[in-house]
Amino acid sequence: MDFSMDHFRLDGKIALVTGAVYGIGFTIAQSLAAAGATIVFNNLTQESVDEGLKNYQAAGIKAHGYVCDVTDEAAVNEMVKTIEEEVGVIDILVNNAGIIKRIPMLEMSAADFRQVVDVDLNAPFIVSKAVLPSMIKKGHGKIINICSMMSELGRETVAGYAAAKGGLKMLTKNICAEFGEANIQCNGIGPGYIATPQTAPLREIQPDGSRHPFDQFIVAKTPAARWGEPVDLAGPAVFLASDASNFVNGHVLYVDGGILAYIGKQPE
Repeated sequence: MDFSMDHFRLDGKIALVTGAVYGIGFTIAQSLAAAGATIVFNNLTQESVDEGLKNYQAAGIKAHGYVCDVTDEAAVNEMVKTIEEEVGVIDILVNNAGIIKRIPMLEMSAADFRQVVDVDLNAPFIVSKAVLPSMIKKGHGKIINICSMMSELGRETVAGYAAAKGGLKMLTKNICAEFGEANIQCNGIGPGYIATPQTAPLREIQPDGSRHPFDQFIVAKTPAARWGEPVDLAGPAVFLASDASNFVNGHVLYVDGGILAYIGKQPE
């Protein structure tokens, strides 16, 4: 089969991006829509879903929003059934919904640890399991798990998050191993430090005119010498969702400006 740029198109495809009301998930959904996909998303409350619908409308995208807790298997199964009836079979799943709790390990309760693992690891398992039967029946499907640099590295205060994202990397590989023969590709995207409203306080210029200490730390650790922008995730997402990546499976694509390849600068 000859290659053409049409292999990057997603026309006629239905993409479910979990938790994609704003931030990274919203940007990924925008990129999939720009390539031709129909966007479906969920969030925990009707209020947040309505907020997402307004955001998509403002971006010129007709999206479909559903209220669903992705850690609730029965609710997820019902949502997927409803999506299939109202929109169509899901061709692309992006497991984007996630949380982080920055708590030193000795101060972190088992309940907090379990909650992070539930949202960041159990939920991708639950949603993937819900969409896989129809993907198998259709003979094709794409699952993209939003992993993290913490799928590879540890850091103070993120024991639950790193454990969950490390597990998500291995779930990605296992879905590849179990369903690759059904022409289903499961890959991950591991964002680096991305400039979003949530990280804005870490990039504020200090009263003396210097950069925030964490901002200095990240820029020094990144060969690209900058924070990523949400749009930096758009191309990788479209690639992994499209037929252009049909022989790419079980891979985590780190979009981190080179942090994971770099030992860091020698102290002066």
